[in-house]
Amino acid sequence: MGRVTVRRAVERVSSSGRRRRVDALAAEEPLELRVNGKALAVTMRTPGQDVELAHGFLLSEGVIGSAEDVSIARFCEGTGPDGMNTYNVLDVALADGVPPPDTGVERNFYTTSSCGVCGKAALDAVKLKTRHSPALDPVQVTPEALTGFPDALRERQKVFESTGGLHAAGLFVNGELLVVREDVGRHNAVDKVLGWAVLQSLVPLRGAVLMVSGRASFELVQKAAMAGIPVLAAVSAPSSLAVELAEEQGMTLIGFLRGDSMNVYTGGERVLETA
Repeated sequence: MGRVTVRRAVERVSSSGRRRRVDALAAEEPLELRVNGKALAVTMRTPGQDVELAHGFLLSEGVIGSAEDVSIARFCEGTGPDGMNTYNVLDVALADGVPPPDTGVERNFYTTSSCGVCGKAALDAVKLKTRHSPALDPVQVTPEALTGFPDALRERQKVFESTGGLHAAGLFVNGELLVVREDVGRHNAVDKVLGWAVLQSLVPLRGAVLMVSGRASFELVQKAAMAGIPVLAAVSAPSSLAVELAEEQGMTLIGFLRGDSMNVYTGGERVLETA
């Protein structure tokens, strides 16, 4: 798994005593994202699929709409104590004619692994306009299909299996799980999924269900809407603002998807009656 995990010594304490062992930890490192050579944001992420992460982030911020809007993405020089490239600085060159990011996209501070909108330069820039509105997407999903998605996602969380420390996001179309990405940041996991879709020329993601392993926050609804995803499902709770934005965007938002039940907060017409 390379830098995705780090092995560290730990002292295990239990009723049977104490013993030392080696534990696998989820790696967390900063990634500085530059656009046309100018620093745009720093996010704390699990290394891996960084090019996908960059494409997904730029899509969800309204900077790009497809892979054709990017000329090249390359890692810049940056060395660690061992003199090796850290691969923690990624520069994305936009294609000719693609305007640079609006100043509202810039982060005044770094983006933590738990928040994808922290440090927005302008509060008004948080609520973005999508090029791919999900409102008119006619897709419908059965409750039986939806209740199978959390287990299907969990089975593909390989790094979580060894560390217990990562969020996951998965993309389902016609009941098929197309891709799963894991990261210490829930927004990064979603960005990696969206970036994969951009690079596969699948955006807008008509008929898709985005499944996330944690809660459904405002930022995740926003990212799904920017990719044209009509259904967002989460195993935990949504926030009030997430529900408001999902309703505004014409999305179906599902929370507490566990076992054979779920809460449908918006867009209930897309969830069919139980067979």
